[in-house]
Amino acid sequence: VQLQASGGGLVQAGDSLRLACAASDRTFSSSAMGWFRQAPGKEREFVGAINWSATSTSYADSVKGRFTIARDSAKNTVYLQMNSLKPEDTAVYYCAATTPGRLVGSPTLGSIYTYAYWGQGTLVTVSS
Repeated sequence: VQLQASGGGLVQAGDSLRLACAASDRTFSSSAMGWFRQAPGKEREFVGAINWSATSTSYADSVKGRFTIARDSAKNTVYLQMNSLKPEDTAVYYCAATTPGRLVGSPTLGSIYTYAYWGQGTLVTVSS
């Protein structure tokens, strides 16, 4: 069972970037999926999450209105669309999945401890 994040790169402030997180099998269709990021010298922080049915999303205040999460169950893939990027968005971005079939409350989606599976991370660098 693996998660593969991709799509990171070097962009300028104001640009857009789309990250993808591909799951290795269809069992993740019943998982909530989250995106986190970690900047150098800082703790990993919540970016956003989407529930298993894609009927609910949540975002950190710092990205609300700029980032959007979507999932394509047919492709076992979750996306993080990032618009109006800022230098402070520079970080390694990680996708994560809850245990398939486990019910999790929305307030817990912002915690790293809610997630059982993690991707390897993809670096996003935003220059000013």
